[in-house]
Amino acid sequence: MTPHGEEIVPVQARAGSDLDVDIFDVANWFLSKDSLQHKKLQKLCYYAVAWSYALLERPVCKNDLFEAWVHGPVNSDLFTKYRTNGWLPIQKLSQAAASKFDPLSEEVLEFVWESYGDLTQFQLENLSHSEIPWQKARGGIPETERSNEIINPEDMKRFYRELFEENQND
Repeated sequence: MTPHGEEIVPVQARAGSDLDVDIFDVANWFLSKDSLQHKKLQKLCYYAVAWSYALLERPVCKNDLFEAWVHGPVNSDLFTKYRTNGWLPIQKLSQAAASKFDPLSEEVLEFVWESYGDLTQFQLENLSHSEIPWQKARGGIPETERSNEIINPEDMKRFYRELFEENQND
């Protein structure tokens, strides 16, 4: 089930991906839906990457590594681009920004938006803190201490795939 109690619908994987898109394209896809605060954008991109590994068994984009920071998963490339926004929302983009993805990736992005888009940046932070991939990457580091540890894509794939399968049995 999604955080809103919605059923997760499986996505059939296709072999391979040419990965013509990067993490900025994923961010732009979400920004074509609404203006977003930086922290919320980071978490939505993280869930897009994680669910793509779980459901498609492939990355949704290039440069998709996330680190286990204090406030949850952070992609350092996105952080560098949007750090000056601080707490101000990043402006909404045109719908044209959303057209770069293959149909299966688009389906995953829509799933993430429908599942997590209504949550606040703080709810997304708390949710990511409650999940094994972020916890495992941080190891024993207290939540309030800095960490640059990479969240292992295999841990994402395994955790979200198990979550998916659990919800198929409900």
